[in-house]
Amino acid sequence: MKKKLMSVLLAAAMVASMAVGCGSDKKASSDSGDTKKTESTEKKTESNQILFNGSSTLAPVITSIATNFFDTYGTWDAYDSSLPKEDIAIYVSAGGSGQGTKAVIDGTSTFGMVARSVKDEEKEAIKDEKEYQVGIDALTIAVNPENPVTGVLDDLSTEQIVSLFSGKYATWKDLDPSLPDEKVVVITRDINGGAHEVFQKNIMGDTEVSSEAIQASSMGELVQDIIDNKYAIGYASFGVANQNAGKVVTLKVNGVEPTKENIIDGSYIIQRPLLIVGSGDPTDVQQAFLDVILGETGQKTVEDMGFIPMK
Repeated sequence: MKKKLMSVLLAAAMVASMAVGCGSDKKASSDSGDTKKTESTEKKTESNQILFNGSSTLAPVITSIATNFFDTYGTWDAYDSSLPKEDIAIYVSAGGSGQGTKAVIDGTSTFGMVARSVKDEEKEAIKDEKEYQVGIDALTIAVNPENPVTGVLDDLSTEQIVSLFSGKYATWKDLDPSLPDEKVVVITRDINGGAHEVFQKNIMGDTEVSSEAIQASSMGELVQDIIDNKYAIGYASFGVANQNAGKVVTLKVNGVEPTKENIIDGSYIIQRPLLIVGSGDPTDVQQAFLDVILGETGQKTVEDMGFIPMK
C-alpha cells in the first residue's frame, strides 16, 4: 500500500509539474524566457529521477528502502541540504536479472538489479560498469510442509536434485520407495531470472531442467506455487524462504543446511550476490540513495527481509 501511495504521489507531482510547464499558448508566445526556464526545470527534474529494473528477488528490498526514504524525507534537500529541492523520485520494476543489465546497456534504467554475478559480456557492454553489492542470497531446495518427503528425507545430494529437476525421477516414489507414487511438480524461475542461471551453473551443469517444469515469473510466485502444491519442489531464495517460514520447508544439500553461517563460509554451494549495476560515476542524487542502501538503514532492511547484509 505504501509503495502504491508513493507512486501515486510522485505521479501526481509529475503531472502538476507538466501542467505548470504547459501554461497557456498566449503566455508561452509572449515570454520565451519562461518557456526555456520551464524546459530546463523539467530536464533537471527528470535527471534526478532514479530508475531501477531487474531482479524480482531484489526489487522488494529496493522498494522498501525507497518507500521508507521517501516517507522520511520527501525531498532530496531534506536528506542533504546540498541536494536539489525536488521530490524524491525513485521507481522500481522487476523483470529478471537479465532485464536489469539490458536496461542499463540500453540506457532505459539508471540501475540494474542483479541476483547473480554479472557476465563478462554484460560488463563489456555496459560503459564504465559499476557494481554495488547489496547483500548475499542463496537458493534453497524447498518443498511444501505437507509433502511426505519431509518425514523421510531432510537432505538431498546434488545427484538426487538433478534427477528430480530433470524429470529422471518422475514421481516421489522414484526418489524413495516409501514415498507416494505422486508426480514431482518442479517449479523454477523463467529463463530471464538470475536464479535460473545460478541453479543451472551450481547444480544442473549440462543437464537441462525438465520441459514440464512450471516457470514462475518471479521468486515470490515460485514460492507461492510451492505453498499451493503439496507435491512441488523448487529452488527458493533464502530471503524469500525466510519471509515464508513455516509455509515452505528447506532441505539440506549434500549434508549442508542453508544457514547464514554456511552461506557466508561457502559450504552451502548454491549462493549468489545481490547487486546493483550502473554505468559510470553516479550523480550526487544517485550516490545519496546508494549510500542509504549500503548504509545502516538499508542494510537493516536487507537483513529484516531475510537476506544476508554486507555489514
